Amino acid sequence: MPDFLSGIRVIDMGQYVPGPYAALQLADMGADVLKVEPPHGDPMRTFGTVDPDGVSPLYKVMNGGKTVVRLDLKSAEGKTVFEALLRSADVLLESYRPGVLDRLGFGAARLENLNPGLVHCSVTGWGQTGPYRLKANHDLNCMALSGGLIASGTIETPVIAWPPVSDYASGVQAAAAVCGALLRRARTGEGAVIDMSMAETVLAWQSGGMTAANRPEIAPERAANIINGGVACYGIYRTKEGRFLTLGNLEEKFWENFCQAAGRPDWTARQWEPAPQADLIAEVAGVVATKTLVEWEALLAEVDTCFQGVLTFDEIPDHPQIAARRLVQRGGDGIVEALFPAWVDGAPQGPRPAVGEIGVDDALSRWREG
Repeated sequence: MPDFLSGIRVIDMGQYVPGPYAALQLADMGADVLKVEPPHGDPMRTFGTVDPDGVSPLYKVMNGGKTVVRLDLKSAEGKTVFEALLRSADVLLESYRPGVLDRLGFGAARLENLNPGLVHCSVTGWGQTGPYRLKANHDLNCMALSGGLIASGTIETPVIAWPPVSDYASGVQAAAAVCGALLRRARTGEGAVIDMSMAETVLAWQSGGMTAANRPEIAPERAANIINGGVACYGIYRTKEGRFLTLGNLEEKFWENFCQAAGRPDWTARQWEPAPQADLIAEVAGVVATKTLVEWEALLAEVDTCFQGVLTFDEIPDHPQIAARRLVQRGGDGIVEALFPAWVDGAPQGPRPAVGEIGVDDALSRWREG
């Protein structure tokens, strides 16, 4: 594992995806992540299906490389233990609704008193302020508010993305913000309070869309613009056997090469017909449907054009490109994990340890020893 964050101690109090995914990235970069869960555990433990040990495989892959301890923060003993952990921590990641930590006795002033250098990152749906601060939410609601759905999908309807975009985006953004705060602390000794919202991590991607909305000629509408299904050169097409082929030929040379390979050089000059290009899209779809995905991949393999078949989850780990990068780890019970998405110093990350659970005394001893 990279040693970027070696020596950094992280308390992960998140549940489901956003906070835990942020902490997973920090663990992948070498941080010591202690996941503090209530006595009944993170609800993700039983999300979807469960393995024979009673724990969901989705929980296992979200919490690899971490150590779990259960604390009842409503009890005096739990509060005392948590105080000790906070004093030793560098980072606190949590995803409670605004006000919950205050009610538990760990509001901003208390945290500052316990550990002035603490980097406290809160990941919530809407953020700590505003009229929606206490409104219930999940990924889909945050996507709807922040522009993540309006221009994506078919002409008839937006579509639900997989995996949940704002969940993972906020996890990535939170990890980046924590790393930035740790750099500042190294210079100044100051801790930080980071208020991260799922909705705003997707909102941050919408500058282009909001600006384009003021330009009628490029205003984003579903299936009507260059990169959301409105042009033939950039789209998804069904193959003969019902699989799918993607084309991403925005550059004229790539589109021309595809047209030549497909036996339709006459399409080349039509690349930038006004969108939506319903007629041209239908023609391309008709030709793509005459061959299977395997046949298209064989035909285009040596052509300098942007294409790729849509892989199933079972196919992904063994694809030659994925296999060559060595960033997928297979474990027991059918666990398949995507590792930290970068090579460091010329090599991929090593194996990610499985999530483990320890008792309160062991957790305290472990962090005191450091």
